[in-house]
Amino acid sequence: MIAQIPHNFDRIAAAVRGFRWRPEVSVQEIGSPQRIAPCSLAMEAEVMLEPGEPVATGRIVVLHDPAGNDAWDGQTRVVSFTQAPVDFEMAADQMLPDVAWSWLLDALHNADAGYCSASGTVTTMTSRRFGEIDAEPDVAEVEVRCSWTVRDDDQIACHVTAWQELLCQLAGLEPLTEGVVAIGRRTAGRP
Repeated sequence: MIAQIPHNFDRIAAAVRGFRWRPEVSVQEIGSPQRIAPCSLAMEAEVMLEPGEPVATGRIVVLHDPAGNDAWDGQTRVVSFTQAPVDFEMAADQMLPDVAWSWLLDALHNADAGYCSASGTVTTMTSRRFGEIDAEPDVAEVEVRCSWTVRDDDQIACHVTAWQELLCQLAGLEPLTEGVVAIGRRTAGRP
C-alpha cells in the first residue's frame, strides 16, 4: 500500500519544482532521503558562468512531517549543502566562516523567508596534491552545510530564493536587483 502524500507537501513540492532559477543556475531533481521524514524532495544545482567546471555546487532538501518534529520546531525543514572554490588568501581568512554564515542569514532575511532553528557549519579547506597527481593545481574551497525550519509552508519559494542567493554568492555572483526577475529557466531535461 502506497502512503498518500499530504496535500500540503504536494503544494510545497510543486512550488520547489516550479521555481524560476537564475540563468546561471542549472538544476535537477535528485533522490531524496526516505527515512528522515515522511515526505521529502531534493534538488541539485550547479552555477556555471561559462562551459567547463561549475563555480559553485549545492543540494537543497526539503523535509516535511505533517505531525511536526520537535527537533525541528515545526513541520518543514530545509537542509542545504553548498560548496565553491575560493582563492587561498580567502580560505586563510579567519572571518570567512562568519561571512559565509551571514550570507545565509542575510539571504533568508532578503527573501522574507520566515524561519527558526537555523544551524550549520562552515568549513574552509585547502588541498595540496603530491606524487602522481602533483601536476594538478592545489585547491581551496568553502563549504556551507546548514538547515532551518520553515515557518509558513506557503512561503517555501522564499526559502528556495534564499538558498539560491547563498549558492550564487558563494559563486561570486551579485544578488539580483530588487524587482528584477531572472529570465529563462534552465533545468536538466527541460528546454
